[in-house]
Amino acid sequence: MLEKIVSLDTQLFIYLNGLGSETYDGLWLIITKQVNWIPFFLLLFYLIYTKIGIKKTGYLLLFVAILLLATDQITNLFKYTVQRARPCNNPEIKDIIRVVQSRTSFSFFSGHAANTMAVATFLYLIFKKQFKYFGLLFLWPLIFAYSRIYLGLHYPLDILTGYLFGFIMGYLMYNVYRFTQIKYFPL
Repeated sequence: MLEKIVSLDTQLFIYLNGLGSETYDGLWLIITKQVNWIPFFLLLFYLIYTKIGIKKTGYLLLFVAILLLATDQITNLFKYTVQRARPCNNPEIKDIIRVVQSRTSFSFFSGHAANTMAVATFLYLIFKKQFKYFGLLFLWPLIFAYSRIYLGLHYPLDILTGYLFGFIMGYLMYNVYRFTQIKYFPL
């Protein structure tokens, strides 16, 4: 059963990765770098700040930092335990796929997908009532994580598992945030 899932995952990766073209490689290389998302983060920070003020925003950012730290470390634990080779390092397919970027670390599961989904879920649960179209925030993890497939760095199952794990982490952190906010820091 596991072999069938891995085979389907590889076939889907080959298809999705093959949709790319050299024309768009530069764009996806820009998308995959976290530093290039700083304007988006600043806009998000500004929107949140205007809704809840500087003190509450600082408190919220503390939770985001803890969330990212926990999500990233658990993701690394999985990567080094499972030790699944990235598609760009898979000798069975590396000659038939588009490898735009290469990494030597492991693939399962995607830290980019987990981290972005965790933060998006956490923020969405907090601000879904304050911002009419805040659900559009989930485009960020979708675009960011697809860049990993496009570049040849992650299989779709790595991305989906990262999304699921990130969603769970974001939901758990939201509940911790809500509990501490009500009990210790009524905002």
